[in-house]
Formats: sequence, structure tokens, C-alpha cells
Amino acid sequence: MSVTEGTLSQRIRGEVEDLIRSGAWPPDRKIPSEAELMARFGCSRMTVNKAMSALADEGLIVRRRRAGSFVARPRVHSTVLDIPDIQAQILARDEAYRFDLLDRRRRKARAGDADEIALAAGGALLALRGLHVAGDRPFALEDRLISLAAVPEAAELDFAEESPGAWLLHHVPWTEAENRISAVSADAAVADLLALDVGAALLAVERRTWRAGQPVTWVRQLFPGEAYDLVARFGPAR
Repeated sequence: MSVTEGTLSQRIRGEVEDLIRSGAWPPDRKIPSEAELMARFGCSRMTVNKAMSALADEGLIVRRRRAGSFVARPRVHSTVLDIPDIQAQILARDEAYRFDLLDRRRRKARAGDADEIALAAGGALLALRGLHVAGDRPFALEDRLISLAAVPEAAELDFAEESPGAWLLHHVPWTEAENRISAVSADAAVADLLALDVGAALLAVERRTWRAGQPVTWVRQLFPGEAYDLVARFGPAR
């Protein structure tokens, strides 16, 4: 492929990606056909196909035989939950927000831990522990593992301006997620960090995300029981 064709392919990919990420093209919207894109950009079918293949590999579009390409819809195992941006939620309430990074280390997956081994995908993990703070009070304690095989740039970030979760949402869009929710009690260490009594009720949210089939992150967030809830609105199952 010539330099011109390669540049055109990147341009097509960039324009389509911008339309998807901005929300101008919502999930399930049909992408213009290859013939339409060829005419619009004045390029070959191979150039258009390369751009579409890259977008499909990124999980932003799905290609259906004989039907064309469509904006991908995020797949979530729990049909009633999205992935919240804690930082945005707190700021939307006109409260000051900060993320206190308590611990940070790069390590290998623990031997015998199948979930960590799958997440690491042969590479290292970035292990983070931090505290989300709203105003002057602890809002949530977070333990997170990020796959550096999937997100190598995370190794260089200090998360001083943006929490790990917010950064991932803005820079590494997920295509599949799994949520697990449970009620737990605060042990002494957690109670101290969240400024609670030992034994206080907590909401535990454990989440895994993937991007186009590649594991990205695992996170466990602990919220004081009276400070956070999850609300779902849905219709009858088909």
C-alpha cells in the first residue's frame, strides 16, 4: 500500500471513530457502505476495508455479512448496569473531588490465580489502591488491576488529575463488562480508610472489562452502605 493510501485509511478510520465516540453515530447505526466511502474519500476498496477492519478490531463497529457495518453496542453481562464515572458523578453534584493514590506497584499475576493470569495475558499488571473523596469525606475505596499488555501507557500515568477509572473510560472504551455486587462488612483496615465503624455495612462492586475480547481491567470498589446505591430502569424481558 502506498503512503497516500495508508494516510487515507487512517483518515477514514479517524473520522468514523470521532463520529462514534462523540455520539453522533449511536449504537446500531449503519455505517456508510464501502462504495459510499470509496466515493467520498476517492480511494480504493482495499483502503476502505483496511480502515473498517481496524475499527472492527478496536470493537467500535461490527461487520455483518451481506448487511454491512454497524456501530457496535457495548455488551454487558448484567443488563441493568452501566459503568459509572465516580469522578464525574461527584463533580456533577458540585462537590470537590480528588483521588488519593494509596499504593501503586507493577507486578506479575499471582501463580495459580486464573483470573489474574487471564488479565495479564502474558504481561505485567499495574496494581493500584486508591480512595475516592467527595468534599471532605471518603466516598469509595478502590483496588484495581490494569493489564499492561492491553494498556501499556497506564504504566507511565500518576493519576493525579484523573482517577484510573475515569481515565480508562475516556481513553480505553470497553466493549464488554461484567459486574458483581455484594454486601460486606468493613474490617478494621477498611473502616479506618473510609472513616467508618468496624463492621459497618458496605456495598461491594466488582467489575471486569474487555475491549474487543482483550481483558483490560479488574476493579473492586467498596462504598459506605448509606452513601451509594445502584438504580436500574428496565422493561419486561422478551
